[in-house]
Amino acid sequence: MSSISDARFLAEGAITVKGRMPWSTNVTLLVELSLEGETGHAIYKPRRGERRLWDFPPGLFKREIAAYVLSEALGWGLVPLTVARDDGPHGEGSLQRFVAADFEQHYFTLRERPEHHDRLRRICLFDLVANNADRKSGHCLLGEDGAIWAIDNGLCFHVDDKLRTVIWEFAGEPIPAPLARDLERLLGTCGLDALAGLIDDDEREAMLLRARALLDEGTFPTDGRDYRYPWPDV
Repeated sequence: MSSISDARFLAEGAITVKGRMPWSTNVTLLVELSLEGETGHAIYKPRRGERRLWDFPPGLFKREIAAYVLSEALGWGLVPLTVARDDGPHGEGSLQRFVAADFEQHYFTLRERPEHHDRLRRICLFDLVANNADRKSGHCLLGEDGAIWAIDNGLCFHVDDKLRTVIWEFAGEPIPAPLARDLERLLGTCGLDALAGLIDDDEREAMLLRARALLDEGTFPTDGRDYRYPWPDV
């Protein structure tokens, strides 16, 4: 077991690129981190490797970090530790703790197992609050620790309604009371000060309005027009 924390590895480790992750639209790199004779792995998303979008500004890597901040503010621990680095081999970007996972598993397989439903409800609510425009099935990883992790959160926090997700199984269900309390706490927390410089003030306000709307409704929303799925869905 390493004596160096994940936070130190990500913040201070020397970065060596090992290869590109497959099936990624933007440049997503597996890197090895070296620090004080120990090694670890992370996912590096450099700003330079982002594909330009008409509806999101450059700097999607900051939204990856903002997603981690939101997950922690809720107390849900859904997003692997994610930090900014400006000294990567391809310039500034995000470093996220690598999740050793069973890559045969994804949302469509995990939803078949009732023991995962509580965690998946949290991911569903997280995406509703964050306005996730790209929750694919493969973005839910079953880690070797048994937890389900929500990755690839760069297309979040837009002020306009951009929700696209594969997680609709809970539509119409009451939001469990413990999760509602977490949303209430989010509305009053000062921990979101860490979002400064990651998303705009109007995006932060829109996020809090979405959280309030969920609390007022008290249920997981349905979509009267049609359930909006990302493409591809895995």
